[in-house]
Amino acid sequence: MNRRHFLHASAAAIASTALQPLFAQTPSASNKPLKMAVNLGMIKGAADASIADRFKMARDAGFQGIELNLPDDKLDPDIIHKALNESGLELAGIICTPHWSFPLSDPDPAKRERTVKGLQLALTQGGQLGCKRVLLVPGVVNAQVTYAQCWERAIEGIKRCVETAEKANCDIAVENVWNQFIMNPVEAARFVDECQSPRVGWHFDIGNCVAYGWPEHWPKILGKRIFNLHIKEFSRKKANDEGLRKGFGVELGEGDVPWPLVMAALRETGYAGYAIAEVPGGDATRLQFLSERMTKLLNS
Repeated sequence: MNRRHFLHASAAAIASTALQPLFAQTPSASNKPLKMAVNLGMIKGAADASIADRFKMARDAGFQGIELNLPDDKLDPDIIHKALNESGLELAGIICTPHWSFPLSDPDPAKRERTVKGLQLALTQGGQLGCKRVLLVPGVVNAQVTYAQCWERAIEGIKRCVETAEKANCDIAVENVWNQFIMNPVEAARFVDECQSPRVGWHFDIGNCVAYGWPEHWPKILGKRIFNLHIKEFSRKKANDEGLRKGFGVELGEGDVPWPLVMAALRETGYAGYAIAEVPGGDATRLQFLSERMTKLLNS
């Protein structure tokens, strides 16, 4: 895809948004409480705490699921499976580990291949562990990679993994991050649709939207494309006063995410998946605090 064609296609897609049924899905609202999860890396147990011990800490704090970063040579699938069974937790999501270091947008095909293989392995492991979603950062736009190149290469790489996703019964969920790529929900919906597979959807990071938009706008456009949620906060004032990334340095509910509006928008889509915390973790007391705070916000 050359630059002129990409820009013309983008303009046409945005102009016709209101005419496309997929962009205006209106499923029945859902009042079912969302399940909550926490990343394994957030759980700080005792020095000798096993993976099973840490899973149980999450369960005891009120979480129903765990998020893992895979593939990881230090995480044996058999141990994970045993810990899931013993704790009663579900595997709420997997983060594809090589996607930042070797993005699908990289000019070097060998580096792109590492993430293709990593994503395929994460999907396979996810299927074996009963996980339904693998998070993927699709690429990075920078001085060496144009927006159009990132778009084209990311879709090409994702399409190569769809067959694995189908076999594993585990979906690919593209996340909105600070990568200078897909910064609004119209682009996000179009990107998912161009992957041309029901196995590809969106991992909606609520806090990541606040610096450059309004998160309550995203669910209304993405609709059923939303596969999973990341829950975190952002303060525009803190970002302005102390530096952009400092905006994340506030507790849940104490920043600028309009939680009642976001949750109302999500309920209108019928979303009933996981809400996964992506904030500083800690010991049992900290996990309990996060569980209680998330419950309050998700029910707002």
